Amino acid sequence: MSGGVDSSVAAALLAEQGYDVIGLSMQLYDQSEQHRRFGGCCTLEDLHDARRVAAAIGIPHYILNLERQFDTHVVSNFVREYAAGRTPLPCAHCNSDLKFAALAERARGLGADRIATGHYARVECDEAAGRYRLLRGLDPAKDQSYFLFSLTQDQLGRAQFPVGGIEKTEVRARARQLGLAVADKPDSQEICFVPDHDYASFVARQAPEVRRGGPIVDEQGRVLGGHAGLHHFTVGQRKGLGLSRSSTGAPMYVVALRPAGREVVVGPRPSLERTRLVSTGVNWIDEAPRAWRPASVQIRHRHAAAPARVRALDDGRAEVEFDEPQIAVAPGQAAVFYDGDAVLGGGWIDAA
Repeated sequence: MSGGVDSSVAAALLAEQGYDVIGLSMQLYDQSEQHRRFGGCCTLEDLHDARRVAAAIGIPHYILNLERQFDTHVVSNFVREYAAGRTPLPCAHCNSDLKFAALAERARGLGADRIATGHYARVECDEAAGRYRLLRGLDPAKDQSYFLFSLTQDQLGRAQFPVGGIEKTEVRARARQLGLAVADKPDSQEICFVPDHDYASFVARQAPEVRRGGPIVDEQGRVLGGHAGLHHFTVGQRKGLGLSRSSTGAPMYVVALRPAGREVVVGPRPSLERTRLVSTGVNWIDEAPRAWRPASVQIRHRHAAAPARVRALDDGRAEVEFDEPQIAVAPGQAAVFYDGDAVLGGGWIDAA
């Protein structure tokens, strides 16, 4: 229970259905550190909201201290990825490594059989195949299956997503009917530990060595300018390059980051187009296809899944070829493979 409307209604729906529900919230940082201002889903106020909701629907509520795990699996990974010239996806690590791993372990200690969250996703059991299937949430504007691609069959077998089959407007309506104080609480729109969106300053505070600068070069290697650290950039970025249109002749975009030489490579928009990517750390929810299989592949949370084909490689990686070129395929983000609404699997973009 994050203290938001989605997990609150999820708990209420399960209680209505007769489940024996226990509310668990995650404390992810030291609440006494007043100088560290966190955002949308991690504040002391959110924990209080979760507790008030639990009291309103008549269920016990516990706050679990997962500060160490959060720092190890989410924050440290975030910093390392930016320092290495990659674009991290902390919400996916939080879901797999905390909510469905560390949190599930604590829940098992309380005698709980299943883990329920407020994610907009669905789980079905394919009895014929003997597998669980992860499906997109019914509300396409709120679907969060992209962040859940790394869930294992064991985790999916214990997962429930009570709001995954309804739309957001209905979730808020149910919260009002139940008299929950969070019914109109705004959704979190930011990474919880970087509430001001200043990722570069956060990374630099955690790892001061990233402040080492380097050259901004074009695709032919000509130096066009300089920068104050790779952590300021991501593939596809246009703003903040410090390059004048008169010196480049056309708008420039970041097309690659080269940590070895600390180079930011820029080029015109067509240079962002990629037709192929390789992903690592791949988790297959469906059977891993050894031959090319048609799929739709999503490369960012707000990216419309694009027609492609995908196959599993022998070393745990996966290869994707798109039917049409895609813009700004950023290493560090997730590539998630779909068959209709069903998640086939996914992995971390390594090269494009």
